Amino acid sequence: MTFQSTKDFHDNSLLHMLFGPADAHLDQIEKKLGVKLASRGNQVLAAGDQAQVEAALATLERLYDRLSAGLDVGPADIDAALRFEQEVDPAAGPVPVIVTRKRHVQARTPTQATYMRAMDKHQLVFGLGPAGTGKTYLAVAQAVSMMLKGEVDRIILSRPAVEAGERLGFLPGDMKDKVDPYLRPLYDALHDMLPGDQVAKRLAAGDIEVAPLAFMRGRTLAHAFVILDEAQNTTPMQMKMFLTRLGDHSRMVITGDLSQVDLPSGMPSGLRDALGILDGVEGISKVSFTDKDVVRHELVARIVRAYDAHDRKK
Repeated sequence: MTFQSTKDFHDNSLLHMLFGPADAHLDQIEKKLGVKLASRGNQVLAAGDQAQVEAALATLERLYDRLSAGLDVGPADIDAALRFEQEVDPAAGPVPVIVTRKRHVQARTPTQATYMRAMDKHQLVFGLGPAGTGKTYLAVAQAVSMMLKGEVDRIILSRPAVEAGERLGFLPGDMKDKVDPYLRPLYDALHDMLPGDQVAKRLAAGDIEVAPLAFMRGRTLAHAFVILDEAQNTTPMQMKMFLTRLGDHSRMVITGDLSQVDLPSGMPSGLRDALGILDGVEGISKVSFTDKDVVRHELVARIVRAYDAHDRKK
């Protein structure tokens, strides 16, 4: 027997954004859950399997709450809401949101929510997993949010200058020209969180620093939010050097993907080394993402799964 249920949404001004153009958002939920949805005024009628109907209406309620808070709703947000309804323990609490000048960044997967809570609570967090899961993006958002609230004085973003076998000495230009291409994803994330003039002003003042890992040696990073991206490409000595830069009233987030190590053959990854050495150390959190957490294009998640399956066969 087909189960039916309805849901009322009181603010009519939000309904066109909730339902999407030509009810495209309702169509997306129908396809994902195998239910039938119909809008009648400010009411939605759902029909199908009871569990899926309840999930569909709960998803619409979550999206409606998002719109009520002034946030946008698009296809990726619908996928995120569906994931939360299907995978998250209701006792885990509300979906975390990071507030910056340009946007409100909300967790799109259960693992992202865990990661965001870990960064809020712990002084040192490892974010591990494939590309496209938001590891670096969310870390930059958290850093900007904490700086705007005065919880840290500055942000330091770093990467090892090793990618796909490139050697800096063979690249054209001065040192800045050589390292900027490696650091571009960090600049891009900053510009998503802050207006361009503020990014430039804070970079010039030293409130935000984007630098290769080698520039961290000999420093103590106090009152700062420090991010090391692509940490799988550090050596054990580099990782130890970086970890011991942590100063008073600072936070540190280290992100990486151990399936994408670009170090010379036979050289161990400092990220893998650190995870073993620091296992169980109090005050450190480790959050592992999977292909289910990829929030770029759905095809990216399928690509990651295909490569993982290929690696397992080998």
